[in-house]
Amino acid sequence: MNEAIAIALPSLIHRIGREAVTQAQTLAGDFACSLKRVRRSRNWQLTGGAVDVQSFTLALKQHQGEAAHYLITKLEAGLALHADKLEPLEVKLVRLIRETPGITLGELVEQTQCTLIQARQARFDADS
Repeated sequence: MNEAIAIALPSLIHRIGREAVTQAQTLAGDFACSLKRVRRSRNWQLTGGAVDVQSFTLALKQHQGEAAHYLITKLEAGLALHADKLEPLEVKLVRLIRETPGITLGELVEQTQCTLIQARQARFDADS
């Protein structure tokens, strides 16, 4: 569930300032995320587990608020692209079964990397 994701943050220092970036880097470390420059460019990148990035975004809203509005907006947009990684496997399986009722157990296992037992349980949960 906590798969690694990377969110690009172009021209971060130019948009929110060096001090805000330094505070965000410290806060990111508390949530097992990494906020770093991409090589020697002016672009930055946040990497971490999907759930960790979501927790970091919530903490950033509380601590910095308007000072890091650009950063918060980019992180929320990046998390929206990885919404499937934020939901538990059981919920994801049931959602896939309801979206495509004709999906086979083999296809479920292949798409979600779950076990056959988990796929059968999800099929039972979706039917009830």
